Amino acid sequence: MTNSAFTTSNHTRRTLLAAALAAGLAPAFAQQGTGANKKTPIEVWKDPSCGCCKDWVSHLESNGFAVKVNETGNNAARSRLGIDRKFGSCHTAQVGGYAIEGHVPASDIQRLLKEKPTAVGLAVPGMPVGSPGMDGPVYGDRKDAYDVLLLTRDGGAKVFQRYAGAKV
Repeated sequence: MTNSAFTTSNHTRRTLLAAALAAGLAPAFAQQGTGANKKTPIEVWKDPSCGCCKDWVSHLESNGFAVKVNETGNNAARSRLGIDRKFGSCHTAQVGGYAIEGHVPASDIQRLLKEKPTAVGLAVPGMPVGSPGMDGPVYGDRKDAYDVLLLTRDGGAKVFQRYAGAKV
């Protein structure tokens, strides 16, 4: 075998091996996406019968999140993630090392992940009408004002984003 034949043969083997590896890994990449299409993983704890929680999960999925749902309620998750009960709502999530409590819009979660502030996470206490998951046809055009709070590590909070609401 000549030197050039050996080089061509090695190159062909490497190409075939790379193609085989890529084909084997393709399903994993397709599930999460690649590049600009990559979905951000987020884990949610909610009550199995809560309709607004299901709507919030759908909101996340349609805004680039890959959601893992735990149908176990959220009290234990809220406590474990360090969210004071006064900021409580009907579902709790964890994403990128941050806690998310309640009907936080996906755009605010994306902003949190981009800015990376020192914080516990974000919360929308209660269940304000007009927030994601609380905005279905049953509420008509009603949109209450609400704040997305940045939860600080000392147990406090400050406004991260304000939503003015709409008069109907």
